[in-house]
Amino acid sequence: MNFQTSRPNVSKIQRTGRFFGEFQLSAQFSGPVSLFHDRRLPDPAAPAGYAALIDAYKLPVSFPRRLSAIGTKHRIIDRDGWRLYTPRHAPEASLEGHLTFALKYEGLDLAVLKRLFLAVDEHDIEELVRRRPTGIYARRVWFLYEWLLGRKLELPAADKVSYVDAVDTDIQFGGAIRNSTRHRVRNNLPGTPEFCPLVFRSLALDEFMAQDWKERARAAVSEVPKDLLVRTAAFLLLKDSKSSHIIEGERAPQDRIQRWGRAIGEAGRVPLDEQEFLRLQAIVIGDERFVKLGFRREGGFVGVHDRDTQQPVPDHVSARHQDIARLMAGLIAFDHVAENGLDPIIAAAVLAFGFIYIHPFQDGNGRIHRYLIHHVLARRGFNPAGVHFPVSAAILDRISAYKGVLESYSTRLLPCVQWRATPNHNVEVLNDTADFYRFFDATPHAEFLYECVRQTIEHDLPNEANFLRSFDAFRAEVETIVDMPERTFNSLFGFLRQNNGALSKRARESEFSELTANEVTHVEEMYRRCFGTGE
Repeated sequence: MNFQTSRPNVSKIQRTGRFFGEFQLSAQFSGPVSLFHDRRLPDPAAPAGYAALIDAYKLPVSFPRRLSAIGTKHRIIDRDGWRLYTPRHAPEASLEGHLTFALKYEGLDLAVLKRLFLAVDEHDIEELVRRRPTGIYARRVWFLYEWLLGRKLELPAADKVSYVDAVDTDIQFGGAIRNSTRHRVRNNLPGTPEFCPLVFRSLALDEFMAQDWKERARAAVSEVPKDLLVRTAAFLLLKDSKSSHIIEGERAPQDRIQRWGRAIGEAGRVPLDEQEFLRLQAIVIGDERFVKLGFRREGGFVGVHDRDTQQPVPDHVSARHQDIARLMAGLIAFDHVAENGLDPIIAAAVLAFGFIYIHPFQDGNGRIHRYLIHHVLARRGFNPAGVHFPVSAAILDRISAYKGVLESYSTRLLPCVQWRATPNHNVEVLNDTADFYRFFDATPHAEFLYECVRQTIEHDLPNEANFLRSFDAFRAEVETIVDMPERTFNSLFGFLRQNNGALSKRARESEFSELTANEVTHVEEMYRRCFGTGE
């Protein structure tokens, strides 16, 4: 632990006897500090739970987004990425004490728990369970140990006591329940040991879910006539495809935009598997002369190269290529498991952002990442039939927030990844990082995606339907005074839209010189009546 300079670092586990309960942390550990690993506390306090365990065992993991500590005041304080609990919340200064505190108040951080379980002697966990065989936290620790490590401890099956949830659903969102009779634990983890990011409950997510956006989407669609809905849906597909290319910094030709739009329109029709991912990448890339299709066979990163040395300067280091096959198998399994448990938008956020952090392909990751949102929403029946929300367009409108969400984890992950530059100016990862892509806190990602879905339902869908209604009305009125081919009409509409409902002098004297002054005035009035002067 990084104490103040006047206090030595003495946060070590001290073995004082055979029994687990006697593995005490030093007395100084429980003292208040003002600085912890370069993170300043709001008030002097003693780090507790995951913060204490990571520091004491020197676990090579990123700290949770919010850390816990025991303060001196008799009220809980939430500020600056810390939650300061009262003295009465203080855990016993031991492995058991801080582990119990973490499960009780901080929820599950599977990456930390797995590294902790690898660091401790398995006999310590066995003794913890033997000491409290019916304890809800002891049984959760026992279950999580065996689930994460795939090892069976030398313990008999639990007595017939009441089941307890693996995920405390008052703190985090759980998935479908599968009972573990050995531990008397309800396994409601939403994924598998190969891929299981988690999402914390928050005021924002609880409010979103209470508003039932699935039903709101159906209500919005029901107000649109079927023939108009077909055209609206087609436009929204193209809008999403175009926006997805723009996010990647590409001005793609129309045929590529349409090809990817057709792919989005088919999202959710088949379950995900490796071949489906490879098919999607082939559609995205099109021309494979300069891109190696398939999963990466070398390192990968997101960032830039130094202008002078061409050395990589990563903002995010992707999963090791040796780990991609297992990580993607875990991600695919999560998609299947989550179908019966998680809220669709939360599941979509976990799947899509998990994919982009893994970054399995040399190119095409961004568009497939956003495609996966469509896949989950369609697969889970969230979208009204025939409609795919233009989520990429909503993301484009919030591009700064989108980048912030991506960085909410990647910036915390980067210091945990040891890498070196390769001769071809790529990166080679030197440590085991697979768990960092299996387990992460996807709360900011879920909140962001809910905001995007809300925009598509409240604004994009009705706005596009209203636009098409106005467009049809305007065209019908124009046809009452003059017949013109569709291309000419579209040109007329474009001029009016560009010039706030007025036909420019150049347009009146060239392309539409055949219109009389009265006809021009009439057309302009019709446009303003249909669209308003601000269109």
